[in-house]
Amino acid sequence: MGIDFHNEKNRNSYTTRNADNSWSNAIKDLVPIENISNALDIGCGGGIYSKALSDMGITSVTGVDFSEAILEGARENCKEYQNISFKQGNAFHTGLEINSFNLLLQRALIHHIDVDDLQKCFQEAYRVLNHKGYYIIQDRTPEDCLLSGDNTHIRGYFFELFPKLIEKDTNRRHTSQIVIETLKKVGFREIQEVKLWETRRVYDDKIQLLKDLSERTGRSILHELDNKELKLLIDYIDESFSTDSNIVEKDRWTIWKTVK
Repeated sequence: MGIDFHNEKNRNSYTTRNADNSWSNAIKDLVPIENISNALDIGCGGGIYSKALSDMGITSVTGVDFSEAILEGARENCKEYQNISFKQGNAFHTGLEINSFNLLLQRALIHHIDVDDLQKCFQEAYRVLNHKGYYIIQDRTPEDCLLSGDNTHIRGYFFELFPKLIEKDTNRRHTSQIVIETLKKVGFREIQEVKLWETRRVYDDKIQLLKDLSERTGRSILHELDNKELKLLIDYIDESFSTDSNIVEKDRWTIWKTVK
C-alpha cells in the first residue's frame, strides 16, 4: 500500500497545519538564525517548514521536492510569501549550484532513503552548502517510534493496535549511530544530537482529531492501513482518550545539527 506522493489527490496532505513554536525555538537554539540569509528545504512537502524558516527571518528560502503534485500544493500554501520559491528535484540531485546555502533542512526525509543511499543524500547536502553552512536533519530513530500512546502522543496508539506497523516503521528508520557515522564519512563536523517533543497540532476537541486521522492527513504510516483497519484505529483512539477538548498532539523526534 503506502502513500503515492505523486497522486494529485495528495497534493494538500502536507499543507494543513503550521509549524509550532516548539520547533522554531529548537532550531533557533541550534543555529544562529540571524546569520542565515538563504535556506534550502529538501523534501519540503507542502511548504509548512519553508514558511516557518521564512517566519524566523530568513531572507530567501528554496523548497525542493520530488513530487510535482506536492509542489503544487506548496506553491498554493506559500503564495503570500514572495521570498519562497520551489523546484522539483530530489535529495540526490537537487539541480542547485554548489556552495549556495547557509542552512539546509531535511525534515522527515531520510526515512524514505535506503541506508545504502544515505551517503549520497548527505553528499548532495554537503555540495550545495556554503563553507560553515548548517545542516539540520530531523527524523525519528527506531527508539522514537516505539514510545507508548497517550493523550498527547497519539502516534503511539497506531502501533499498540497494529503491531505489524512496528516492523514497517522501524525498518525504514536509521539509527543515530548510522546517521552520525555517515555524516562524518562525508566530511561534516561539529555534530550535535538533540531530542524534541514537537507539538504537531492543537485540536479543539476529539472530533477534530478523529477527523484528521480519518483523512490520514500528513501521516504516511496510516496509508499502510486499509479503510477497515483505519476505522478500527479511530474507534480505539476514541475509546482510549480521557479528554475531549484542547488536545495537544506531540511527536518525538531526533534532530542532528552539523556544520560543513
